[in-house]
Amino acid sequence: MTTTRIEAEPETALHKGRLGVIGIVFFVVAAAAPLVGMTGAVPVAIVLGNGAAAPGAYLIVGITLLLFSVGYAAMSQRVTNAGAFFAYVGRGLGKHLGTASAFVSILAYVAIQLAVYGFFGGVLAAQVGLLPWWAWTLLAWVVVTLLSLLSVDVGAKVLGVLMLLELAALVVTSVAILADGGPEGINFWASFNPAAILAGGLAGSAGIAFAFAFASFIGFEATAIYGEESKDPKTVVPRATYLAVGVITVLFAVTAFAMVTGMGASSVVEKTVELSTLDGVPLADPAAVLFALASQYVGPWMATLMGILVLSSLFAGLLAFQNAASRYLFALARGGALPAPLSRVNRRGAPSTASVVTSVVTGLVIAVFAIFQLDPVLNMFYWFSGLAVVSIVLIELLVCIAVIVYFNRNKGSENLFQTVIAPVLAAIGLVLGEYLLMSRFGLLAGTVAEGVDPTVTSWGLSPIGWVLVALPFALLAGGYVLSLISHSETEELVKDVLS
Repeated sequence: MTTTRIEAEPETALHKGRLGVIGIVFFVVAAAAPLVGMTGAVPVAIVLGNGAAAPGAYLIVGITLLLFSVGYAAMSQRVTNAGAFFAYVGRGLGKHLGTASAFVSILAYVAIQLAVYGFFGGVLAAQVGLLPWWAWTLLAWVVVTLLSLLSVDVGAKVLGVLMLLELAALVVTSVAILADGGPEGINFWASFNPAAILAGGLAGSAGIAFAFAFASFIGFEATAIYGEESKDPKTVVPRATYLAVGVITVLFAVTAFAMVTGMGASSVVEKTVELSTLDGVPLADPAAVLFALASQYVGPWMATLMGILVLSSLFAGLLAFQNAASRYLFALARGGALPAPLSRVNRRGAPSTASVVTSVVTGLVIAVFAIFQLDPVLNMFYWFSGLAVVSIVLIELLVCIAVIVYFNRNKGSENLFQTVIAPVLAAIGLVLGEYLLMSRFGLLAGTVAEGVDPTVTSWGLSPIGWVLVALPFALLAGGYVLSLISHSETEELVKDVLS
Protein backbone atom coordinates (compact mmCIF):
# COMPACT_ATOMS: atom_id res chain seq x y z
CA MET A 1 0.00 0.00 0.00
CA THR A 2 1.31 3.42 -0.90
CA THR A 3 0.51 6.54 1.04
CA THR A 4 0.79 10.02 -0.40
CA ARG A 5 1.47 12.99 1.81
CA ILE A 6 2.65 16.30 0.54
CA GLU A 7 6.07 17.30 1.87
CA ALA A 8 6.22 20.94 0.83
CA GLU A 9 8.70 23.70 1.31
CA PRO A 10 8.24 25.58 4.62
CA GLU A 11 6.73 28.64 2.97
CA THR A 12 4.06 26.44 1.31
CA ALA A 13 3.53 23.97 4.16
CA LEU A 14 0.65 24.05 6.59
CA HIS A 15 1.61 23.65 10.24
CA LYS A 16 1.42 19.99 11.22
CA GLY A 17 0.23 18.66 14.54
CA ARG A 18 -2.17 21.52 15.29
CA LEU A 19 -5.45 19.60 15.36
CA GLY A 20 -6.69 16.45 17.04
CA VAL A 21 -9.95 14.59 16.49
CA ILE A 22 -12.03 17.01 18.57
CA GLY A 23 -10.57 20.10 16.91
CA ILE A 24 -11.47 18.83 13.44
CA VAL A 25 -14.93 17.78 14.62
CA PHE A 26 -15.52 21.31 15.90
CA PHE A 27 -14.83 22.71 12.42
CA VAL A 28 -17.07 20.15 10.73
CA VAL A 29 -20.03 20.34 13.10
CA ALA A 30 -19.75 24.13 13.01
CA ALA A 31 -20.05 24.00 9.22
CA ALA A 32 -23.24 21.95 9.56
CA ALA A 33 -24.66 24.70 11.84
CA PRO A 34 -27.09 22.38 13.67
CA LEU A 35 -29.03 25.15 15.43
CA VAL A 36 -29.60 26.92 12.12
CA GLY A 37 -30.77 23.65 10.56
CA MET A 38 -33.16 22.96 13.40
CA THR A 39 -34.63 26.46 13.29
CA GLY A 40 -34.66 26.84 9.50
CA ALA A 41 -34.92 23.52 7.67
CA VAL A 42 -36.82 21.17 9.99
CA PRO A 43 -40.06 23.20 10.21
CA VAL A 44 -40.15 23.44 6.40
CA ALA A 45 -39.46 19.70 6.06
CA ILE A 46 -42.33 18.98 8.46
CA VAL A 47 -44.92 21.21 6.76
CA LEU A 48 -44.02 20.71 3.09
CA GLY A 49 -42.51 17.25 3.54
CA ASN A 50 -43.58 14.15 5.43
CA GLY A 51 -44.87 15.69 8.66
CA ALA A 52 -44.09 13.75 11.82
CA ALA A 53 -41.74 11.47 9.86
CA ALA A 54 -39.27 14.27 9.05
CA PRO A 55 -36.85 12.96 11.73
CA GLY A 56 -36.74 9.65 9.85
CA ALA A 57 -35.65 11.43 6.68
CA TYR A 58 -32.74 13.00 8.59
CA LEU A 59 -31.78 9.58 9.95
CA ILE A 60 -31.77 7.95 6.51
CA VAL A 61 -29.68 10.76 5.00
CA GLY A 62 -27.27 10.45 7.92
CA ILE A 63 -26.91 6.70 7.32
CA THR A 64 -26.25 7.36 3.62
CA LEU A 65 -23.48 9.79 4.49
CA LEU A 66 -22.03 7.37 7.04
CA LEU A 67 -21.73 4.85 4.20
CA PHE A 68 -20.00 7.54 2.14
CA SER A 69 -17.64 8.13 5.06
CA VAL A 70 -16.44 4.51 5.01
CA GLY A 71 -14.72 4.81 1.63
CA TYR A 72 -13.82 8.44 2.29
CA ALA A 73 -12.03 7.52 5.51
CA ALA A 74 -10.23 4.61 3.83
CA MET A 75 -9.00 6.96 1.11
CA SER A 76 -7.75 9.43 3.72
CA GLN A 77 -5.27 6.79 4.89
CA ARG A 78 -3.76 6.59 1.42
CA VAL A 79 -3.47 10.33 0.68
CA THR A 80 -3.24 13.36 2.96
CA ASN A 81 -3.86 16.66 1.21
CA ALA A 82 -5.58 19.95 2.01
CA GLY A 83 -7.69 19.60 -1.16
CA ALA A 84 -9.07 16.22 -0.13
CA PHE A 85 -11.93 15.88 -2.62
CA PHE A 86 -9.94 16.80 -5.70
CA ALA A 87 -7.00 14.63 -4.63
CA TYR A 88 -9.28 11.63 -4.14
CA VAL A 89 -11.11 12.13 -7.43
CA GLY A 90 -7.80 12.63 -9.21
CA ARG A 91 -6.25 9.50 -7.77
CA GLY A 92 -9.22 7.42 -8.88
CA LEU A 93 -10.56 9.07 -12.03
CA GLY A 94 -7.59 10.97 -13.42
CA LYS A 95 -5.84 14.28 -12.92
CA HIS A 96 -8.04 16.27 -15.29
CA LEU A 97 -11.31 15.27 -13.63
CA GLY A 98 -9.66 15.74 -10.24
CA THR A 99 -8.70 19.31 -11.10
CA ALA A 100 -12.17 20.02 -12.51
CA SER A 101 -13.81 18.68 -9.36
CA ALA A 102 -11.67 21.01 -7.25
CA PHE A 103 -13.19 24.06 -8.89
CA VAL A 104 -16.69 22.73 -8.15
CA SER A 105 -15.68 22.18 -4.51
CA ILE A 106 -14.43 25.76 -4.26
CA LEU A 107 -17.70 26.94 -5.79
CA ALA A 108 -19.62 24.98 -3.15
CA TYR A 109 -17.71 26.33 -0.17
CA VAL A 110 -17.70 29.93 -1.37
CA ALA A 111 -21.42 29.65 -2.17
CA ILE A 112 -22.41 28.32 1.24
CA GLN A 113 -20.26 30.95 2.93
CA LEU A 114 -22.04 33.65 0.94
CA ALA A 115 -25.39 32.12 1.92
CA VAL A 116 -24.46 32.28 5.59
CA TYR A 117 -23.17 35.86 5.22
CA GLY A 118 -26.56 36.85 3.82
CA PHE A 119 -28.50 35.12 6.56
CA PHE A 120 -26.23 36.55 9.26
CA GLY A 121 -26.66 40.11 8.04
CA GLY A 122 -30.38 39.69 7.49
CA VAL A 123 -31.02 38.30 10.97
CA LEU A 124 -28.99 41.00 12.72
CA ALA A 125 -30.63 43.77 10.71
CA ALA A 126 -34.06 42.41 11.67
CA GLN A 127 -33.32 41.69 15.34
CA VAL A 128 -30.96 44.53 16.25
CA GLY A 129 -31.36 47.14 13.54
CA LEU A 130 -28.96 50.12 13.82
CA LEU A 131 -27.14 49.11 10.63
CA PRO A 132 -28.24 47.77 7.24
CA TRP A 133 -27.74 44.05 6.60
CA TRP A 134 -24.65 44.57 4.46
CA ALA A 135 -22.91 46.54 7.22
CA TRP A 136 -23.44 43.71 9.73
CA THR A 137 -22.25 41.25 7.09
CA LEU A 138 -19.09 43.22 6.39
CA LEU A 139 -18.29 43.41 10.11
CA ALA A 140 -18.48 39.60 10.28
CA TRP A 141 -16.44 39.43 7.06
CA VAL A 142 -13.60 41.42 8.66
CA VAL A 143 -13.51 39.27 11.82
CA VAL A 144 -13.66 36.00 9.86
CA THR A 145 -10.82 37.13 7.60
CA LEU A 146 -8.63 38.06 10.57
CA LEU A 147 -9.29 34.76 12.39
CA SER A 148 -8.56 32.75 9.24
CA LEU A 149 -5.09 34.30 9.13
CA LEU A 150 -4.25 32.93 12.57
CA SER A 151 -3.06 29.43 13.36
CA VAL A 152 -5.81 26.90 12.64
CA ASP A 153 -5.96 25.76 16.28
CA VAL A 154 -6.99 29.31 17.31
CA GLY A 155 -10.03 29.01 15.05
CA ALA A 156 -10.77 25.57 16.46
CA LYS A 157 -10.76 26.96 20.01
CA VAL A 158 -13.16 29.76 19.04
CA LEU A 159 -15.44 27.26 17.33
CA GLY A 160 -15.18 24.91 20.28
CA VAL A 161 -16.66 27.40 22.71
CA LEU A 162 -19.47 28.35 20.33
CA MET A 163 -20.24 24.74 19.43
CA LEU A 164 -20.40 23.51 23.03
CA LEU A 165 -22.95 26.20 23.87
CA GLU A 166 -25.00 25.42 20.77
CA LEU A 167 -24.98 21.67 21.34
CA ALA A 168 -25.81 22.10 25.01
CA ALA A 169 -28.86 24.22 24.17
CA LEU A 170 -30.17 21.66 21.69
CA VAL A 171 -29.50 18.68 23.98
CA VAL A 172 -31.07 20.31 27.06
CA THR A 173 -34.17 21.33 25.11
CA SER A 174 -34.54 17.89 23.49
CA VAL A 175 -34.12 16.06 26.80
CA ALA A 176 -36.66 18.34 28.49
CA ILE A 177 -39.26 17.73 25.78
CA LEU A 178 -38.73 13.97 25.64
CA ALA A 179 -38.76 13.70 29.43
CA ASP A 180 -42.13 15.49 29.50
CA GLY A 181 -43.51 13.43 26.62
CA GLY A 182 -45.43 16.27 25.00
CA PRO A 183 -49.21 16.36 24.53
CA GLU A 184 -49.42 12.87 23.01
CA GLY A 185 -46.49 11.05 24.55
CA ILE A 186 -43.43 9.68 22.74
CA ASN A 187 -44.35 8.05 19.42
CA PHE A 188 -41.28 6.55 17.74
CA TRP A 189 -43.35 4.80 15.08
CA ALA A 190 -44.82 8.05 13.79
CA SER A 191 -41.35 9.43 13.06
CA PHE A 192 -39.33 6.36 12.11
CA ASN A 193 -41.84 4.05 10.43
CA PRO A 194 -40.49 3.45 6.88
CA ALA A 195 -43.98 3.77 5.41
CA ALA A 196 -44.43 7.16 7.07
CA ILE A 197 -40.98 8.36 6.02
CA LEU A 198 -41.76 7.54 2.38
CA ALA A 199 -45.36 8.77 2.51
CA GLY A 200 -46.21 10.86 -0.53
CA GLY A 201 -43.40 9.29 -2.56
CA LEU A 202 -39.99 10.59 -3.47
CA ALA A 203 -41.54 12.74 -6.19
CA GLY A 204 -43.86 14.26 -3.60
CA SER A 205 -43.77 15.21 0.06
CA ALA A 206 -41.19 12.60 1.11
CA GLY A 207 -38.81 13.90 -1.54
CA ILE A 208 -39.15 17.41 -0.15
CA ALA A 209 -38.17 16.21 3.33
CA PHE A 210 -35.14 14.32 1.97
CA ALA A 211 -34.03 17.35 -0.03
CA PHE A 212 -34.02 19.58 3.06
CA ALA A 213 -32.29 16.86 5.07
CA PHE A 214 -29.46 16.59 2.52
CA ALA A 215 -29.10 20.36 2.55
CA SER A 216 -28.70 20.32 6.34
CA PHE A 217 -25.64 18.04 6.27
CA ILE A 218 -23.39 20.18 4.07
CA GLY A 219 -19.91 20.61 5.53
CA PHE A 220 -19.44 17.20 7.17
CA GLU A 221 -16.99 16.11 4.45
CA ALA A 222 -14.42 18.74 5.42
CA THR A 223 -12.58 16.43 7.86
CA ALA A 224 -9.90 15.36 5.38
CA ILE A 225 -9.15 18.98 4.42
CA TYR A 226 -7.41 19.38 7.78
CA GLY A 227 -5.37 16.18 7.44
CA GLU A 228 -2.06 17.98 6.91
CA GLU A 229 -2.62 20.04 10.05
CA SER A 230 -3.68 17.08 12.20
CA LYS A 231 -1.48 15.28 14.70
CA ASP A 232 -1.75 11.90 12.96
CA PRO A 233 -3.85 12.01 9.76
CA LYS A 234 -4.02 8.22 9.37
CA THR A 235 -5.96 7.89 12.60
CA VAL A 236 -7.30 11.39 13.26
CA VAL A 237 -9.12 11.93 9.94
CA PRO A 238 -11.09 8.64 9.90
CA ARG A 239 -12.07 9.01 13.56
CA ALA A 240 -13.06 12.65 13.07
CA THR A 241 -15.13 11.75 10.00
CA TYR A 242 -17.13 9.03 11.75
CA LEU A 243 -17.55 11.07 14.90
CA ALA A 244 -18.64 14.20 13.03
CA VAL A 245 -21.20 12.40 10.86
CA GLY A 246 -22.44 10.41 13.85
CA VAL A 247 -22.85 13.50 16.02
CA ILE A 248 -24.63 15.45 13.28
CA THR A 249 -26.96 12.54 12.45
CA VAL A 250 -27.93 11.82 16.04
CA LEU A 251 -28.31 15.49 16.87
CA PHE A 252 -30.52 16.24 13.86
CA ALA A 253 -32.68 13.12 14.21
CA VAL A 254 -33.15 13.40 17.99
CA THR A 255 -33.80 17.14 18.01
CA ALA A 256 -36.27 16.87 15.13
CA PHE A 257 -37.98 13.99 16.94
CA ALA A 258 -38.17 16.07 20.12
CA MET A 259 -39.77 18.91 18.16
CA VAL A 260 -42.39 16.52 16.78
CA THR A 261 -42.99 15.11 20.26
CA GLY A 262 -43.31 18.57 21.76
CA MET A 263 -46.08 19.50 19.33
CA GLY A 264 -47.75 16.07 19.11
CA ALA A 265 -47.28 13.74 16.13
CA SER A 266 -50.91 13.90 14.96
CA SER A 267 -51.06 17.69 14.89
CA VAL A 268 -47.42 18.59 14.20
CA VAL A 269 -48.06 20.09 10.76
CA GLU A 270 -50.86 22.37 11.95
CA LYS A 271 -48.92 23.39 15.05
CA THR A 272 -45.77 24.13 13.05
CA VAL A 273 -47.74 26.32 10.64
CA GLU A 274 -49.34 28.15 13.56
CA LEU A 275 -46.06 28.85 15.33
CA SER A 276 -44.14 29.83 12.19
CA THR A 277 -46.71 32.18 10.69
CA LEU A 278 -45.65 35.82 10.56
CA ASP A 279 -47.87 38.60 9.21
CA GLY A 280 -50.24 35.95 7.88
CA VAL A 281 -47.52 34.10 5.92
CA PRO A 282 -46.92 30.44 6.97
CA LEU A 283 -43.28 29.45 7.54
CA ALA A 284 -42.19 33.07 7.36
CA ASP A 285 -40.60 32.67 10.81
CA PRO A 286 -39.58 28.99 11.09
CA ALA A 287 -37.18 29.69 13.98
CA ALA A 288 -40.19 30.54 16.15
CA VAL A 289 -41.11 26.84 16.29
CA LEU A 290 -38.03 25.69 18.21
CA PHE A 291 -37.95 28.90 20.24
CA ALA A 292 -41.56 28.36 21.35
CA LEU A 293 -40.84 24.76 22.32
CA ALA A 294 -37.73 25.78 24.25
CA SER A 295 -39.69 28.45 26.10
CA GLN A 296 -42.50 26.02 26.92
CA TYR A 297 -40.47 23.02 28.05
CA VAL A 298 -37.33 24.68 29.45
CA GLY A 299 -38.06 28.35 30.03
CA PRO A 300 -38.12 31.71 28.23
CA TRP A 301 -34.43 32.13 29.01
CA MET A 302 -33.60 29.18 26.72
CA ALA A 303 -35.47 30.76 23.81
CA THR A 304 -33.52 33.98 24.39
CA LEU A 305 -30.24 32.08 24.57
CA MET A 306 -31.07 30.21 21.35
CA GLY A 307 -31.75 33.49 19.59
CA ILE A 308 -28.23 34.58 20.46
CA LEU A 309 -26.69 31.19 19.64
CA VAL A 310 -28.23 31.21 16.15
CA LEU A 311 -25.96 34.15 15.41
CA SER A 312 -22.93 32.45 16.94
CA SER A 313 -23.77 29.32 14.95
CA LEU A 314 -23.84 31.33 11.76
CA PHE A 315 -20.51 32.95 12.64
CA ALA A 316 -18.97 29.55 13.40
CA GLY A 317 -20.11 28.33 9.99
CA LEU A 318 -18.58 31.37 8.31
CA LEU A 319 -15.18 30.63 9.83
CA ALA A 320 -15.39 26.93 9.00
CA PHE A 321 -16.22 27.52 5.33
CA GLN A 322 -13.60 30.28 5.04
CA ASN A 323 -11.00 27.75 6.14
CA ALA A 324 -12.33 25.08 3.77
CA ALA A 325 -12.39 27.32 0.68
CA SER A 326 -8.95 28.81 1.34
CA ARG A 327 -7.38 25.38 1.81
CA TYR A 328 -8.76 24.20 -1.53
CA LEU A 329 -7.26 27.24 -3.27
CA PHE A 330 -4.00 26.60 -1.40
CA ALA A 331 -3.88 22.94 -2.45
CA LEU A 332 -4.62 23.72 -6.11
CA ALA A 333 -1.95 26.42 -6.19
CA ARG A 334 0.65 24.21 -4.54
CA GLY A 335 -0.08 21.59 -7.17
CA GLY A 336 0.32 24.08 -10.00
CA ALA A 337 -3.30 24.37 -11.15
CA LEU A 338 -3.57 27.97 -9.82
CA PRO A 339 -0.98 30.77 -9.49
CA ALA A 340 1.85 29.87 -7.10
CA PRO A 341 1.37 32.83 -4.70
CA LEU A 342 -1.87 31.22 -3.51
CA SER A 343 0.21 28.40 -2.02
CA ARG A 344 2.03 30.68 0.42
CA VAL A 345 1.49 30.42 4.16
CA ASN A 346 2.21 33.03 6.82
CA ARG A 347 4.41 32.54 9.87
CA ARG A 348 1.44 31.08 11.76
CA GLY A 349 1.11 28.31 9.18
CA ALA A 350 -2.18 29.58 7.74
CA PRO A 351 -2.75 29.75 3.95
CA SER A 352 -2.81 33.53 4.11
CA THR A 353 -2.86 34.48 0.43
CA ALA A 354 -5.60 31.97 -0.39
CA SER A 355 -7.62 33.17 2.59
CA VAL A 356 -7.33 36.81 1.51
CA VAL A 357 -8.39 35.90 -2.03
CA THR A 358 -11.39 34.01 -0.65
CA SER A 359 -12.37 37.09 1.33
CA VAL A 360 -11.93 39.37 -1.67
CA VAL A 361 -14.29 37.19 -3.73
CA THR A 362 -16.96 37.03 -1.02
CA GLY A 363 -16.57 40.74 -0.30
CA LEU A 364 -17.18 41.62 -3.95
CA VAL A 365 -20.32 39.47 -4.11
CA ILE A 366 -21.64 41.03 -0.90
CA ALA A 367 -21.06 44.46 -2.44
CA VAL A 368 -22.95 43.50 -5.61
CA PHE A 369 -25.97 42.31 -3.62
CA ALA A 370 -25.91 45.50 -1.56
CA ILE A 371 -25.58 47.80 -4.57
CA PHE A 372 -28.43 46.14 -6.46
CA GLN A 373 -30.54 45.99 -3.26
CA LEU A 374 -31.11 42.26 -3.43
CA ASP A 375 -32.56 40.63 -0.33
CA PRO A 376 -29.93 39.01 1.94
CA VAL A 377 -32.21 36.08 2.86
CA LEU A 378 -34.65 35.55 -0.02
CA ASN A 379 -31.92 36.00 -2.64
CA MET A 380 -28.43 35.66 -1.18
CA PHE A 381 -29.14 32.93 1.37
CA TYR A 382 -31.54 30.76 -0.62
CA TRP A 383 -29.80 31.05 -3.98
CA PHE A 384 -26.32 30.24 -2.71
CA SER A 385 -27.32 27.53 -0.23
CA GLY A 386 -29.17 25.67 -2.99
CA LEU A 387 -26.20 26.03 -5.33
CA ALA A 388 -23.78 24.81 -2.65
CA VAL A 389 -25.61 21.62 -1.74
CA VAL A 390 -26.09 20.56 -5.38
CA SER A 391 -22.36 21.13 -5.94
CA ILE A 392 -21.25 19.18 -2.87
CA VAL A 393 -23.45 16.16 -3.56
CA LEU A 394 -22.11 16.06 -7.15
CA ILE A 395 -18.52 15.92 -5.85
CA GLU A 396 -19.40 13.35 -3.18
CA LEU A 397 -20.79 11.12 -5.93
CA LEU A 398 -17.54 11.46 -7.90
CA VAL A 399 -15.57 10.59 -4.76
CA CYS A 400 -17.61 7.37 -4.32
CA ILE A 401 -16.81 6.31 -7.89
CA ALA A 402 -13.16 7.30 -7.45
CA VAL A 403 -12.84 5.22 -4.27
CA ILE A 404 -14.16 2.13 -6.04
CA VAL A 405 -11.86 2.59 -9.04
CA TYR A 406 -8.78 3.44 -6.98
CA PHE A 407 -8.98 0.46 -4.63
CA ASN A 408 -9.71 -1.87 -7.52
CA ARG A 409 -6.37 -0.81 -9.01
CA ASN A 410 -4.44 -0.50 -5.73
CA LYS A 411 -5.16 -3.45 -3.50
CA GLY A 412 -4.28 -3.13 0.16
CA SER A 413 -5.45 -4.15 3.61
CA GLU A 414 -8.88 -2.52 3.14
CA ASN A 415 -11.83 -4.92 3.06
CA LEU A 416 -14.62 -5.31 0.50
CA PHE A 417 -17.09 -3.30 2.55
CA GLN A 418 -14.74 -0.31 2.64
CA THR A 419 -13.77 -0.38 -1.01
CA VAL A 420 -16.93 -1.54 -2.81
CA ILE A 421 -20.09 -2.20 -0.82
CA ALA A 422 -20.25 1.02 1.22
CA PRO A 423 -19.23 3.31 -1.69
CA VAL A 424 -21.78 1.66 -4.02
CA LEU A 425 -24.60 2.02 -1.49
CA ALA A 426 -23.58 5.62 -0.80
CA ALA A 427 -23.46 6.38 -4.53
CA ILE A 428 -27.01 5.08 -4.98
CA GLY A 429 -28.21 7.28 -2.13
CA LEU A 430 -26.31 10.30 -3.46
CA VAL A 431 -27.70 9.90 -6.99
CA LEU A 432 -31.18 9.85 -5.51
CA GLY A 433 -30.33 12.80 -3.27
CA GLU A 434 -28.97 14.84 -6.19
CA TYR A 435 -32.13 14.21 -8.18
CA LEU A 436 -34.30 15.27 -5.25
CA LEU A 437 -32.22 18.40 -4.68
CA MET A 438 -32.37 19.41 -8.32
CA SER A 439 -36.02 18.59 -8.88
CA ARG A 440 -36.98 20.46 -5.70
CA PHE A 441 -34.49 23.27 -6.23
CA GLY A 442 -37.28 25.83 -6.51
CA LEU A 443 -38.27 25.14 -2.89
CA LEU A 444 -34.69 25.07 -1.64
CA ALA A 445 -33.52 28.20 -3.42
CA GLY A 446 -36.76 30.14 -3.83
CA THR A 447 -36.40 30.07 -7.62
CA VAL A 448 -39.83 28.81 -8.66
CA ALA A 449 -41.20 29.80 -12.06
CA GLU A 450 -44.19 32.09 -12.02
CA GLY A 451 -47.50 30.24 -11.69
CA VAL A 452 -45.92 26.97 -10.46
CA ASP A 453 -46.87 25.30 -7.16
CA PRO A 454 -43.55 23.82 -5.96
CA THR A 455 -45.23 21.57 -3.38
CA VAL A 456 -46.95 19.49 -6.07
CA THR A 457 -44.74 20.03 -9.14
CA SER A 458 -41.11 18.99 -9.54
CA TRP A 459 -38.66 21.29 -11.35
CA GLY A 460 -40.66 24.32 -12.55
CA LEU A 461 -37.65 26.61 -12.10
CA SER A 462 -37.25 30.25 -12.97
CA PRO A 463 -34.37 31.24 -15.32
CA ILE A 464 -32.06 32.01 -12.35
CA GLY A 465 -32.99 28.61 -10.90
CA TRP A 466 -31.92 26.80 -14.06
CA VAL A 467 -28.65 28.75 -14.13
CA LEU A 468 -27.85 27.83 -10.52
CA VAL A 469 -28.71 24.14 -11.01
CA ALA A 470 -26.62 23.88 -14.18
CA LEU A 471 -23.62 25.86 -12.91
CA PRO A 472 -21.82 23.02 -11.01
CA PHE A 473 -22.10 20.67 -13.99
CA ALA A 474 -21.00 23.36 -16.43
CA LEU A 475 -18.01 24.21 -14.22
CA LEU A 476 -17.06 20.54 -13.95
CA ALA A 477 -17.16 20.12 -17.74
CA GLY A 478 -15.41 23.42 -18.35
CA GLY A 479 -12.70 22.67 -15.80
CA TYR A 480 -12.06 19.29 -17.41
CA VAL A 481 -11.72 20.80 -20.88
CA LEU A 482 -9.54 23.62 -19.58
CA SER A 483 -7.27 21.11 -17.85
CA LEU A 484 -6.91 19.13 -21.08
CA ILE A 485 -6.10 22.24 -23.10
CA SER A 486 -3.84 24.12 -20.72
CA HIS A 487 -1.91 21.19 -19.25
CA SER A 488 -1.56 23.40 -16.17
CA GLU A 489 -0.88 20.49 -13.83
CA THR A 490 2.76 20.45 -12.88
CA GLU A 491 4.96 17.44 -12.21
CA GLU A 492 4.40 17.95 -8.48
CA LEU A 493 0.63 17.76 -8.89
CA VAL A 494 0.83 14.61 -10.98
CA LYS A 495 3.46 12.90 -8.86
CA ASP A 496 2.50 13.84 -5.33
CA VAL A 497 -1.27 14.29 -5.50
CA LEU A 498 -2.88 12.59 -8.44
CA SER A 499 -0.45 9.87 -9.48
